Amino acid sequence: MEHQLNNRRRFVVSIAALAISASLITACSEPVVIGSPDDTIDGQEITTSSQTQGSSTPSTTNAVSSEEIVWSKCLSDPAGASECGELAVPFDYDDPTIGSFTLFLTRLPATDPDNKIGSMLVNPGGPGFGGSSVARDAEYYFSSELLERFDVIGWDPRGTGKSTPAINCIDEYDEYFGIDSTPETPEEKQAIIDLSQKFNDECVKRSGEILPYVSTQATARDMDSIRRALGEEKITYFGFSYGSELGATWATMFPNTVRAAVLDGASDPNATSLDQGLAQAKGFEKQLDAFLAACSKRVSCAFHSNGDSASALDELLIEVDESPIVVTANRTPVTQGVMYTALAQSMYSDTLWPALERALADAVKGNGAGLLKLYDDYYQRKPGGTYGNELEAFLAISCLDDPGPTSVAAVDEQIPVFTKAAKRFGATFAYGYSCALWPVPAVQRLEITGKGAGPIVVIGTTGDAATPIESSRNAAKALEDGVFLTVTADQHTGYGLNKCVVDAVDKYLIDLTAPPIGKVC
Repeated sequence: MEHQLNNRRRFVVSIAALAISASLITACSEPVVIGSPDDTIDGQEITTSSQTQGSSTPSTTNAVSSEEIVWSKCLSDPAGASECGELAVPFDYDDPTIGSFTLFLTRLPATDPDNKIGSMLVNPGGPGFGGSSVARDAEYYFSSELLERFDVIGWDPRGTGKSTPAINCIDEYDEYFGIDSTPETPEEKQAIIDLSQKFNDECVKRSGEILPYVSTQATARDMDSIRRALGEEKITYFGFSYGSELGATWATMFPNTVRAAVLDGASDPNATSLDQGLAQAKGFEKQLDAFLAACSKRVSCAFHSNGDSASALDELLIEVDESPIVVTANRTPVTQGVMYTALAQSMYSDTLWPALERALADAVKGNGAGLLKLYDDYYQRKPGGTYGNELEAFLAISCLDDPGPTSVAAVDEQIPVFTKAAKRFGATFAYGYSCALWPVPAVQRLEITGKGAGPIVVIGTTGDAATPIESSRNAAKALEDGVFLTVTADQHTGYGLNKCVVDAVDKYLIDLTAPPIGKVC
C-alpha cells in the first residue's frame, strides 16, 4: 500500500473572534476542501450560495426526517464508484414543523464488501466546508486498508455545500477582505466595523431564516440521523481540523453510538474563545518565525535578503501598508490585509513555503501577483472569480457556536493581549468584529467529555499553526478516554504523512486497538 498518502487536503479551524479583514477566517484554517465540489448533482446544474443572486431566503417545507437514504449513481461522476443520496433533517429537532434541510451525501462503498466492518463518517474541517467530496475522493485521504473495510460516508453539513438551503451572504470577497486588517487610525478601524456590519446584514437578508439552526451541536444531531438512516447501531468517524470539534461534540452527545473515532488536528474543545484565538495567533507566529529562519539560513531562498528575511518581511509589511501593490485594475490591490492572508495560507504546510518565498521576493520588486494568488487560494477563489459558500457558513457556524466578545468595546479590550502574544499576526487576529455584531444569539456551550464513548484517538502535529500541539493535547485530555498520538511535521493534521501514523490509526479503526500512550510518529 502507499503509506505516504496524497495530502491534497486543506482544512479550516474555528476561531472565536473573527475579523472581516484579511485574517478573518483566520485561518479559516486551511480553508478548504480538497477537490473543488462539482457543480452538478446527479447531472443537474446547481447554484451554490455565493452564486445565488438576489436577497430572497430559500423557501422551506415542513420537516419530516428521512428514515433511509436512497443511494444512486452520481451522474456527475459516471466513471467513479461513488454513490449519491439525500437525507431530510429538521431545522430544529425540538420542533420539526419549522422547516428542514436536505443533506447531500456521498458514499464510496468498501472495496472488500465480504469483510466490511461498517460505515465511516468523514469530515474535512471547517466549519463551513462540505464533506461529500471526501468520500468521492477517499483514496487521497485514506489508506487502501481503510477503503477495503469501510463504506466511506461524506456529507455536506447543514447550511453548507450542496445541502439545501445553504448559507448565502455575499458574492464578491475583495471588498470585505482586501482592506487593511491592522488599522492605525480611527477611520481604518471604523471601516472594519462597518464592513463587518454590512456582511452580517447581507447574511440576514439572504439567509436569516436558517442562521439560528446551523450550530455544531445541530450537525452532531444530524450525524446521529445519518447513522440511524444507515441502520447501524454504532458507527466509525474520522474528522480533520474542525471535524475534530464536530466529532468530539457528537461523541459527547451520542456516546453509545461511537464504535471508533479519530480526531486529527484537534483544538481544545473547552477553551474560551480568547484562549483558542491566542493559541492560533501564537501557532501561526511560530511557524512564520520558522519559515523566516529557514529562509535566512539558505542562500538559495528567493527571499534570503542577505540572511535577514525577518527584517525584510517587516519592511515589506510597512511598505505595502503605505502603498498597496496593484496587480490588476479589477482586483483588490495587495494591501497589508491581503499580505497577512497570504502569509497565513502558507503556514499550513512547509510545502507552501517555496511559493511564499517567490511571492515575497516578487513583491519587493513591485509585483504582487504571487501574494494575491496565495490570498485567492486561502479564500478558495475559483476560475472566473466565483466562490463557494464556505466563508459565509464558516462565520455563521462559528458565531453561533461561540461568539466570544459581544461588543466592539469588548473586542478592543483584547487587542493588546493578542499583539503581545504574536508580534506580527496578533493584531490581524485581534481586529474581528463579525461575531461581536452577529444578529443571532449563540447556542449554549456543551462541555466536551466523550464520557462513555470509549477510546478516541486524537492526532497532533508538532508544527501545526492552526491547531498547535498543546491545543490538540488538551483535546485528548478533555475526553474521558482520549489517546494522544504525536506526529512530527510542519503542517496542519498528521494522518497520511508516514507509515507510522497510518499503521497506528488503521489498526485502531479496524481492530479497535488504540496506540500506546506517548506514541510519536
